[in-house]
Amino acid sequence: MAGCGCEMEARNEQERRTLRIVLGINAAMFLFEIVLGWLAQSTGLIADSLDMLADALVYAISLYAVGRADALKDRAARLSGMLQIGLAVLVLVDVLRRFMYGSEPVSLMMMGVGAVALVANSICLMLIARHRDGGVHMRASLIFSANDVIANLGVIVSGGLVWLLGSRYPDLLIGFVIAGLVLYGGIRILREVAAHRAKGSCSTKSDGGTDLGLTIRQWME
Repeated sequence: MAGCGCEMEARNEQERRTLRIVLGINAAMFLFEIVLGWLAQSTGLIADSLDMLADALVYAISLYAVGRADALKDRAARLSGMLQIGLAVLVLVDVLRRFMYGSEPVSLMMMGVGAVALVANSICLMLIARHRDGGVHMRASLIFSANDVIANLGVIVSGGLVWLLGSRYPDLLIGFVIAGLVLYGGIRILREVAAHRAKGSCSTKSDGGTDLGLTIRQWME
C-alpha cells in the first residue's frame, strides 16, 4: 500500500510540473499574441491569443485539481469547458465586428506570430500527451492543446492567403474557424465530464453507496 501511495504522489508531481510549464508558456504567448495581433489587425491572431489566455486559466484550474478527489477534478474540467465556450462567443463577436467595420490584417506578421505560437503549442501538446491516461482534467488539457496546434496552422495558412489574394476575408474566416474549434472543444469536455460522472454514479451505486453518490452529484451541481 505504501508503494502505491508513493507511485501516486510521484505521478501527481509529474502532472504538476507539466502543468506549470504549459501554464507559463500559454500566459507568455497570450501577451505576445494579443499585442502583435492588435498591431496586425488580425482577427485570427487575436482569437488565438484569447485561446491562449483561456488555456492558461484551464491549466491553472487543472493544476489546482491534481491529487484531489475525482469529484473536484470533474468540476475543474467542467469549468474549463465553460471557459472555452465563453471564449468562443467572444471571438465570434470580434469576427462580426471586424466584418462589419473592416480591417487590414498584416499577412507577414500573421504568419510569423502564428509560427512562433505553433512551436509553443507543439511543445505543450507533447508534454501533456505524456499524461493522457490521467484524470479528466488532464484529458481536457490535451484537447485544448491539440485544438491550439490546429488553430496555429490555420493562422499561418490564412496569413499566406491574405498576402496572396490581397483580401481580409481569410483572416476573418480563420477567426471564425478558431471560434468553432474552441466551441467544439468546450462541448466535448462537458460531454466527457457528464460521461465520467455517469460512470462514477453507476460504480458508486453498484458498491452500495447510493446516498454518497447522490450527495456528490448534488454538490457538483
